[in-house]
Amino acid sequence: MADHKGSTTRRSVIIGAAAGGLAAATAQAAPQALSMADLKKEGDVACLYHCDYGDNARFAQTLNNISNHYSAYGSDPFGLQLVIIAHSVAVKYFLSTLEGTPWKDETIDPALFERVTALAKNGLKVHLCEITFQRLKLDKGKVRDVPFISFVPSGVATVAALQSKGFAYLKVG
Repeated sequence: MADHKGSTTRRSVIIGAAAGGLAAATAQAAPQALSMADLKKEGDVACLYHCDYGDNARFAQTLNNISNHYSAYGSDPFGLQLVIIAHSVAVKYFLSTLEGTPWKDETIDPALFERVTALAKNGLKVHLCEITFQRLKLDKGKVRDVPFISFVPSGVATVAALQSKGFAYLKVG
């Protein structure tokens, strides 16, 4: 009988841990809000890509530059910390739908976000501007549900904060 109870207890612990892990994974998947104090330089080489434009070709070029940046580090892309700071019209690249936004009549090639997702496997993070969402009355629920996207209080303040913490600054175009 003790073995059966022990087995049940172990099974309950394993099932409980799995359910807890699933809940934690679900909670982490939604974009989190970072404070300015949460922003840190985590490596010797760090760079922010400032993205406040809505031109698809220019955004594609930004992704090319990020890809090239990672390729320079070869088999150790994690020795490099890259971040996209998106505000203004650039937040549209990180929405699951443009319905109900000022860009509702536009089309964005889904391959662009697929490229962002591939780059995130190397450690790319994306910070979206809360002020943009407030001013444009955008639904934060439309942001793609991926762990590498977070919200920051202000895009431009984040650009300045990261520069003061040692991040290099790049803007395409």
